[in-house]
Amino acid sequence: MPLETRNLNLETSGVHWRKVTLIGVGLLGGSLGLALKRQKLARRIEGYVRRTASVAESRRKGAVDHATQDIRAAVKDADLVVLCTPLARMRPLAKHLLPALKRGAIVTDVGSVKAGVVKELESMVAKAGAHFVGSHPMAGGEKMGVAAARADLFNCAVCVVTPTRISNKAAVRKVELLWKSVGGRTITLSPETHDILVSRTSHLPHLVAATLAGSVLGPGQPKQQPNLCANGFRDTTRIASGSPEMWRDIALANRRNLSKALKSFIGDLERVQRLVAKGDSKGIEKFLATAKKRRDNWCACCASPSQE
Repeated sequence: MPLETRNLNLETSGVHWRKVTLIGVGLLGGSLGLALKRQKLARRIEGYVRRTASVAESRRKGAVDHATQDIRAAVKDADLVVLCTPLARMRPLAKHLLPALKRGAIVTDVGSVKAGVVKELESMVAKAGAHFVGSHPMAGGEKMGVAAARADLFNCAVCVVTPTRISNKAAVRKVELLWKSVGGRTITLSPETHDILVSRTSHLPHLVAATLAGSVLGPGQPKQQPNLCANGFRDTTRIASGSPEMWRDIALANRRNLSKALKSFIGDLERVQRLVAKGDSKGIEKFLATAKKRRDNWCACCASPSQE
């Protein structure tokens, strides 16, 4: 049996992975470590971190068994490597860890943009005799760092797996099982389709929230303005408190799709602006009723997700 195939036949009796390495132990990486530990799905979880303080912090949170600033030591003998860093750092870190990557290992990521990541990393990892399969758990929050990590972060979250025509089928299946095992609901999309869809549902909302927060709370507004920002404003702008570094990378990596989404959204806003300017009572009510119906229907579907 080829070495690559043997390494994909991981244990299925309780311990699914002998060693998992998390490249980055923040909200997503830390939550994945906690979830794997809670389900007893890995014998050992190793974490690679940038800062010295993060070594003790990751251990103290219980997200990993061991943390290190030596990326090759972290990756050595790992069956599964998960890149949990901002998008711009994935390629250089992957390039640095490749010499230590075990043949037949599986590498995946949690990036919010897939086409560029998959294109760059799939061939790099293949040359090292391992398998890369892109993935994106649609979970997170505005708070960053391992301190915000929690074991139930992926419960009922949609986790997108983005294989290509040359992806190793056994590796794809293992990545799907990874996210299902920590509570996620997996769907399969091409990297390109994924990026088009999330540009509207994830990346656009973040820029809208950031624009609203920046505009309403800007220095040009009356000093009393913040006092009148209540729950509606707080809820609408919550995600604007996310990591600027991470969202900068996302906006740049998916800029073509995001530009189209922004253009379409601006067009919708301009139509609403015209209704308001004209005092079109029926038009405004119809606009609001349509939006309410669509969101209510979506919420109903979310409350009772289809079983796989």
